[in-house]
Amino acid sequence: MSADGEQRAGLLYGISAYAMWGLVPLFWPLLKPAGATEILAHRMTWSLVVVALALLALKRWQWIRELLRDGRKLGFVSVAAVVISVNWGVFIWAVNADRVVEASLGYFINPLVTIAMGVLLLKERLRPVQWAAVGIGVAAVLVLAIGYGQPPWVSLALAFSFAVYGLAKKKINIGGLESLAAETAILFVPALGYLIWLATQGGLAFGHEGTGHALLLAATGLVTAVPLICFGAAAIRVPLSTLGMLQYLGPIIQFLLGVLYFRESMPAERWAGFTLVWLALTVLTWDALRTARRTRARAEQLRTAERGSGEQGTGEQKTGAQRTGERRAGMGRAGQQRGGELRPGGSDTARPQPTEPATAAGPAGTALTATAITATTATTATTGSTDGAAEAATAAGAAQPPRTGSTA
Repeated sequence: MSADGEQRAGLLYGISAYAMWGLVPLFWPLLKPAGATEILAHRMTWSLVVVALALLALKRWQWIRELLRDGRKLGFVSVAAVVISVNWGVFIWAVNADRVVEASLGYFINPLVTIAMGVLLLKERLRPVQWAAVGIGVAAVLVLAIGYGQPPWVSLALAFSFAVYGLAKKKINIGGLESLAAETAILFVPALGYLIWLATQGGLAFGHEGTGHALLLAATGLVTAVPLICFGAAAIRVPLSTLGMLQYLGPIIQFLLGVLYFRESMPAERWAGFTLVWLALTVLTWDALRTARRTRARAEQLRTAERGSGEQGTGEQKTGAQRTGERRAGMGRAGQQRGGELRPGGSDTARPQPTEPATAAGPAGTALTATAITATTATTATTGSTDGAAEAATAAGAAQPPRTGSTA
């Protein structure tokens, strides 16, 4: 497939992933009368089944041994498992409690919360525009708190739990499917234990509401894994800046569903709060894209300068080698002239003197030295260019808009 075709496919994968995350509020009400906790337990259980089958088909099991040997990484996986279960549970409860708009707000403000956590926990330094965006976000939360009569706890719980999840995932640094498999494996035993306990208490909905309902509960594994697989396919095909723009598709769809489909109320103060949030995200995204462009421009200038210095250095080394050859050739000619002179005893017989091995020691040795210097200079220039590109790629990745990556 051509590069353009790969990018188009990646764009479709990305749109599909975020669209499915945005439309998922339509799915959870179908699982009633099962409660949010039972739905969450089924999601943990069936997600492990689906992801394990996917990894089995892909033959990707090598990471398990490495993870079990790394206690620190295993600890971060456990933290990620706990906070994502909180995120999933709060979102499912919010949707089934007719609070879809408030849930969508959580994923809107997630980038702002992520930045705030970076400052507080990782001691990161913000640019002035980022501080302005965070300030606008705080003002939005205050306006919404006044409108709700209390802080928007659902939104804050979703935003902070997902921000902590993102921080833990950054420390884990393994693939999406592998990470989800590890997280759901940790959650599998308590989830299955809860379902068994619920069955003994007569409160289990699974199997008591018909075959269709049971299949829908089992489908929670597909609802979790399929968008993640699409996202992974998009991430390797399109630039991070594109994914950064697509990230808002999910909460936008959730917000529209809450207002237009679920008919949730939107008083003036709520509109004002959401408008401030959208303004903060616009400022944040503009700053991130501007920084990414500047970083790419600096990287290109660095690569151009390094290529130029490498070529200049090679030319200078060649000129020096030529001067050395000329000096040695001159010394050889002087020796030959001295060899033609009369000996001190007055004999008119010329005694040839040994000449400098100009051909062997001079030109050949000089050519060898110039070749070695040229190769060394070219290698240095190439290494420098590669390092510059790597630094630019790292900086460009850091400058992208923070991804919400809704896993709802």
